[in-house]
Amino acid sequence: MFLAGLLAAWALLARFGPWPHHLFPGPKAVTESLVAMARDGRLWDAIVRSMGRLAQGYALSVLIGVPLGIAMGRLKPVRRMLRPLVVGLQALPSICWLPLALLWFGLTETSIIFVVVMGSVLAIAIAVEDGILGVDPLLLRVASTYGIRGARFYGGVLLPAALPGIVTGLKLGWSFAWRALMAGELLYVSGGLGQLLTMGRELMEIPQVMAVMVCIIAVGTLIDRVLFQTVELRVRRRWGLAPG
Repeated sequence: MFLAGLLAAWALLARFGPWPHHLFPGPKAVTESLVAMARDGRLWDAIVRSMGRLAQGYALSVLIGVPLGIAMGRLKPVRRMLRPLVVGLQALPSICWLPLALLWFGLTETSIIFVVVMGSVLAIAIAVEDGILGVDPLLLRVASTYGIRGARFYGGVLLPAALPGIVTGLKLGWSFAWRALMAGELLYVSGGLGQLLTMGRELMEIPQVMAVMVCIIAVGTLIDRVLFQTVELRVRRRWGLAPG
């Protein structure tokens, strides 16, 4: 009912609002544009390209961010040296990396993937560090008493205990990676959903612009609910943080 109310308000605003219809189309025009892009294949090609870049950039972010977060959480010298730098760089919008990426890597896929990595890796590292620091010290002392060290300690004690925080960090990193990807594709003609958005703006096809925006929201919501919320709920139930 809430979504139906939003659609009704959108339709009324498009019909009687202060903007001309060609600048603020209603749900019908946006739906027709979305269907047209799906039929001619432009939408599916754009989604495949964007998801491919996202998968590469996010995988690199996880491979770098998780070990970095563990190092900052476990080693005080590393935390003292890198924490201010990581927090400071995290405050920098990911789109600010695009000019450097274009100068370093040129007009290539690597440029956008670099922007995606820089947009998400630091958020993952900070969240993993917080998860490591949030582990019950008593659990760590018990592990030390029983002589659990090395790989057995990290794989059997520390990481499982910090897993809820790590999953939250991975979810947060995904959202930052998705935003960084869209920002990079908006400024660099390279296919993908961002390019569809830019083409709609340049051609004054506002229904296409809004249709792509709806698609970006739908893809992001679908991945979050199907993947991350499912994993997060199972982890929270396993650790007794949510009702079974």
